[in-house]
Amino acid sequence: MAKTRNKILIVEDEVDLLGVLSQKFSIEKFEIIQAPNGEVGLEQALRHHPDLILLDIVMPVMDGMTMLRKLREDSWGKNAQVILLTNLSDGKKVAEAMEHGVYEYLVKADWNINDVVEKVRSKLK
Repeated sequence: MAKTRNKILIVEDEVDLLGVLSQKFSIEKFEIIQAPNGEVGLEQALRHHPDLILLDIVMPVMDGMTMLRKLREDSWGKNAQVILLTNLSDGKKVAEAMEHGVYEYLVKADWNINDVVEKVRSKLK
């Protein structure tokens, strides 16, 4: 029986970054779901129950922290694995994310795409 691929949801409003992350994770044999903002991301998360969510913080329509709070209100979402991706290195946002069970917080300027793949793989072990 074939092993099922890990499913990840990428919630990112920067089209180029969303494309690069999606392409890289597809090459690495992940099943990809995309969302351009937190509102669509929340809908996709609750519909598809991904193994992990890569979540940007600053986005239009619904930001990542609002999506995270709403996700945690759901019976499935309260335990969903989330890694935050952001351009911010804001201590308040880090503390708020930790209150919602997110302990992985990557500042976009500080990582390369292979680091993100390895972080996701280690989180899914």
